[in-house]
Amino acid sequence: MENKNERKINIKIEGEKWQDALDKAFEKANKKAKIDGFRPGKAPKDVFLKKYGIESLFMDAGDLVLEDAYKQMLEENKDALIVAQPDIELKSIDEKGVEFTFTLTLKPEVKLGKYKGLKVKKDAVKVSKEEIDNTILEMRNRYAENVVKEDAIENGDIAIIDFEGFKDGVAFEGGKGENYSLTIGSGTFIPGFEEQLIGLKKDEEKEIEVTFPEDYHSEDLKGAKATFKVKINEVKQISIPELNEDFFADLGLEGINDEESLRNQVEETIKVRKETESDNKYIDDLLEAASKEVEVEIPHAMIHDEIHRMMHQYEEHLKMQGLTLEQFYQFTNSDRNALEAQMHDEAEKRVKYRLMLEEIAKVEKVEISEEKALEEASTLAEKYGMDKDEFLKAFGGIDMIKYDLTMRAVIDILKGE
Repeated sequence: MENKNERKINIKIEGEKWQDALDKAFEKANKKAKIDGFRPGKAPKDVFLKKYGIESLFMDAGDLVLEDAYKQMLEENKDALIVAQPDIELKSIDEKGVEFTFTLTLKPEVKLGKYKGLKVKKDAVKVSKEEIDNTILEMRNRYAENVVKEDAIENGDIAIIDFEGFKDGVAFEGGKGENYSLTIGSGTFIPGFEEQLIGLKKDEEKEIEVTFPEDYHSEDLKGAKATFKVKINEVKQISIPELNEDFFADLGLEGINDEESLRNQVEETIKVRKETESDNKYIDDLLEAASKEVEVEIPHAMIHDEIHRMMHQYEEHLKMQGLTLEQFYQFTNSDRNALEAQMHDEAEKRVKYRLMLEEIAKVEKVEISEEKALEEASTLAEKYGMDKDEFLKAFGGIDMIKYDLTMRAVIDILKGE
């Protein structure tokens, strides 16, 4: 069945242009040819063709004229709304010429539903006292220090210990450590170990009885009883700074010199973040509501291209974390196909939203002037500390600025603004 969103175009390159491509392909191939009596690159063309045949030049010549064929295809279809990378097939090739078949994916017809007066509400933003308290506590924790204490170990303290483990009176491999820093209550050691250190002081020693878990990684120790000889070398407690002059000096935040000013700034910071989250959710809810009644047959090629973009973005995200896609596949026991399959539904949704917004822009006659786009480019370039021309090149040109502003204008229409 013919796909109404596809168009097949045949482009043939022949004549002088094709013969020129064959000549260039010969020059390239001749440099590597091994022909008795001739140095590489020096064999006459008729001698080369007698040994290798003209067919040996076809594929290289085809590659040389593919760009010209592509440009010709675009020129002949300049009025077509091509929305994905064309698929290219080699239809025929011989000494007279080459013919390519380009399969174009055309922008599908979009039938809009209701997109104005949507009953979507933006979530109200509130900042609670608890949120402010927790954020300030996190800030204080970042400046916490470990202070030596003479008193007995309590939960949450840090014990610097020497230890050695024994099973049936025999020391086992990997069961010994010196000056090991153990936070009591962290669950780092075998269950029951840390709790038995509570109450001990510096220089005190104790034998601790524990039972290894049934799922312990060492076969010899799974479910086994063991004794650890432990000596406390030092005890430290985590000292969280008070909200005093020294703490505000350490923060180094302009205008923050007491608890009230800190609470006000923390509240404003949380509010701005939650406003952004609320606005993003509001937009997502509007797009979902507006798209429910949209009728569109989305070409597979558009979804494929969107998945490709998402994969590139995900790869860049992993790089920022010091990972490669190959490492991610190893860690998650997956592969590229599995990751692309996970992205399919999101990619389809993104394409649908984009087609819907573009159709609304068309219906509402949204147009962005060159002047407004250049003004936006200047503003953004200044924001990112870049030269305007440099920013435009990085962003994709003035047309991308216009497109971005158009999409934002359509979002405002959905909001009823």
